[in-house]
Amino acid sequence: MTRRNKWLSLPMAVCLLTPVIFATLSLIDSPLHAQEAEMAVETVTQTPAEATGVSDEMFTVNNVWMMVSTFLVFIMHLGFAMIESGLTQAKNTVNILFKNTMIVAIGLLTYALMGFNLMYPGDFNGYLGFAGFGLSTDAAGLTQNYNTGYTYWTDFLFQGMFAATAATIVSGAVAERVKLHSFLIFTVIYVSIAYPIIGSWQWGGGFLSELGFSDFAGSTLVHSVGGWGALAGILMLGPRIGKYTPTGTKPILGHSMPLATIGMFLLWLGWFGFNGGSVLSADAGGVSYVLVTTSLAAAAGIVSAVIVSTIITKNPDLSMALNGSLAGLVGITAGADAVTITGAILIGTIAGAVVVLSVILLDKLKLDDPVGAVSVHLTCGIWGTLATGLSFFRIDETGQVGAQLAGIAAAGALAFPFALLLFTILKFTLGIRVPREEELKGLDIGEHGQEAYAGFQVFDVT
Repeated sequence: MTRRNKWLSLPMAVCLLTPVIFATLSLIDSPLHAQEAEMAVETVTQTPAEATGVSDEMFTVNNVWMMVSTFLVFIMHLGFAMIESGLTQAKNTVNILFKNTMIVAIGLLTYALMGFNLMYPGDFNGYLGFAGFGLSTDAAGLTQNYNTGYTYWTDFLFQGMFAATAATIVSGAVAERVKLHSFLIFTVIYVSIAYPIIGSWQWGGGFLSELGFSDFAGSTLVHSVGGWGALAGILMLGPRIGKYTPTGTKPILGHSMPLATIGMFLLWLGWFGFNGGSVLSADAGGVSYVLVTTSLAAAAGIVSAVIVSTIITKNPDLSMALNGSLAGLVGITAGADAVTITGAILIGTIAGAVVVLSVILLDKLKLDDPVGAVSVHLTCGIWGTLATGLSFFRIDETGQVGAQLAGIAAAGALAFPFALLLFTILKFTLGIRVPREEELKGLDIGEHGQEAYAGFQVFDVT
């Protein structure tokens, strides 16, 4: 390791170790935790039914379903890793897998340190609140802020799996040319501050909730927050070498469509927990309905994306089919519980067409997004959130377009400038783009000194 790389690694190490250190310190006995311990003694003899008003049996069923949903959302991170690595070049596979592994760790630690208490601060002014550092050690462990049907710790873990998703979206958009240490520092700050603050405005009982804004599982609060960060990263980094030439756009093909396809199906599977768990109980009718609308939107997105892309390009494009599925899933996430069956199919159908057109438009604007993250998560996140406010799609036939537009605008007004500022600071301090030679050779060797497919000859498409 060169002297320069040693010095550059110091800020990354400090930034990554900070949540670990603070999370550990937060477990040390303090007056707050002593008070919690006393409360635990008082409440430990209470049954879940006495503490929450939910029967013992239903409390257990709810808790089990929420844990299963947590496991499903967890597997989505493997899906993101597979689709991102499959749609990019083989020489960058280790780098992409490393980022996706670190993102989950960073997301959980920062959410334990402060994100959870920023997103659910209890009573606050509706814009910014903070319930303190660290997690409660109260033995009763029951969430009181917004749902009392399962334990506090199950609630944390389910919500924590969502937190890392925003940074995972950014990872795909900036793939194949971003410096590892700069991206990880961005992830720590973006996930621990921007994501939970925006989430608190709705899910934490903030001003968007009071406005009547509706975002069931996060088309805006998760996906477009990640999409805004992705757009900022693309703008600051610039396109990959060889992507846009004087003679036109040159496709840089992904190295493994099987991996990308596996990734899509893992994400679809995980979405059953992402949306199904967002019912926040094991209510049979609510969960099953959400799973149906989720699946129908994904299926419609595939068909729509294939038809539109085939009309435009004259060939059925597998990558567009994969992104069509994700577009439908992102689109339905805001209103999976509130739209009709027909509405779910139409939302997915429009999302599938929108994602194809968005990918083409970004290429014309020379905004290089290797996996279509901005088109899937930002463009379709905005569409799904807006569609949820249109009475035509809703079961109750009551529209709230104004509130939906306010939520979309508010999330973008914080997420995009915040991400842009972070990338700007990193660009002029540590740098955010790898050197030309490293990009051409591959980030696996340049950043990690490893190969994903050692012993195999890798074809360089740049």
